[in-house]
Amino acid sequence: MTEITLGEPDTLAEAGERVLTVGGDRPIRISAGHRIRHHDGKCSRPHGHNYQVRVEVRGTLTDEGWVVDKGDVTSIVDEWDHRFLVEAGDPLEAAFEASGDADALVVLDHPPTAEVMAVVLERELTDRLPDTVTDVSVAVAETGELRAEF
Repeated sequence: MTEITLGEPDTLAEAGERVLTVGGDRPIRISAGHRIRHHDGKCSRPHGHNYQVRVEVRGTLTDEGWVVDKGDVTSIVDEWDHRFLVEAGDPLEAAFEASGDADALVVLDHPPTAEVMAVVLERELTDRLPDTVTDVSVAVAETGELRAEF
């Protein structure tokens, strides 16, 4: 048996900051509806998209040997799959509640654009991933010609 060691450093955390990309060549796919209430055009009507999400997570390696468990990333993004995204105060909030479908609604503080979705997902991931994570970047593609990223 051949033993391969990292040599210096003694712990994986000392190996420095690393990047994990989830959804690089094969994006995380979610289907969700939304509307942009105050838009002067067809996006003000309820409609949906098959979003493609890519996440980059920076941080130090854990004792398990990764920056973060990929499943933790995808499970957070998947919480928006088959949901309807609205801005707080949208009358659709009451309609979803009255129909018994309030659990299908994601209420955001701002219009549910791809740009806002990327920011909110970045904050959710940052808040919920381990302390070894130093930065999260999310790209959300609404269509083949529209993608928001930082």
